[in-house]
Amino acid sequence: MNESKQNASAAVEENARRPLVAIISDLRQVGLHPFHMVGDKYIQAVERCAGALPVLLPAFAGSVSDSELIDRFDGIFLSGSPSNIEPQRYGRAPQKAEDMNDPQRDATVLGLVPAAIRAGVPVFGVCRGFQEMNVAFGGSLHQEVHKVAGLSDHREDKDDPLDEQYGPAHEVRLAPGGVMSGLLGLERIVVNSLHGQGIDGLAPGLKVEATAPDGLIEAYSVGAAKSFALAVQWHPEWKAWENPVSVKLFAAFGEACRKRMQARQS
Repeated sequence: MNESKQNASAAVEENARRPLVAIISDLRQVGLHPFHMVGDKYIQAVERCAGALPVLLPAFAGSVSDSELIDRFDGIFLSGSPSNIEPQRYGRAPQKAEDMNDPQRDATVLGLVPAAIRAGVPVFGVCRGFQEMNVAFGGSLHQEVHKVAGLSDHREDKDDPLDEQYGPAHEVRLAPGGVMSGLLGLERIVVNSLHGQGIDGLAPGLKVEATAPDGLIEAYSVGAAKSFALAVQWHPEWKAWENPVSVKLFAAFGEACRKRMQARQS
């Protein structure tokens, strides 16, 4: 093969390669055994709409250094989960009589995320991931939004079919001049709503990108981030390829991951 054909082949291979995106796993008990797991809807959205190769990352909880993880990935996706962050992580006493927690995931994410963002790794957080990023930067949460005076009930009806649970629930207003309004070219969008917790105190350095009609923060960006660092409270991953807003959000995340991959390889 002559040099020009080799160069052309290398260019095709480079264009075909996809950035590696780590999706942080939950640690869940299934029968007598613990399993590291991630919901299929998140994996599909990252693969189909971000154009990335999703890699399920175990909840290492410090057994693998943050720097090693940061060096190996082009992006980090923080998914939703049935579990909630342990309240002591943001300086509060538990308010719920019963709650599902995942201390292993907490320990993995809360130190990793600020370090990754400082290093320029693109990070996208959804639902629990949205709450994790806020706590990781020093913010706090409402443990039961529906019990807070002035706030609405943002939970889904678990007896409804899934398409209804993930259907349009309420409008959010995008912050003028914000990252999200710039990406979407819109002032308002309609989102689903399937969360019992939400932001109480927004962490220093985070910028509000969207709010619900009751004033609850629905999206924010990391002000000092070198790359894509955005989180949303709703679930854009649900049939993301059918939702123009979700497609744009995941595509912007994927493009940032691709740029990091190319920079790491140069």
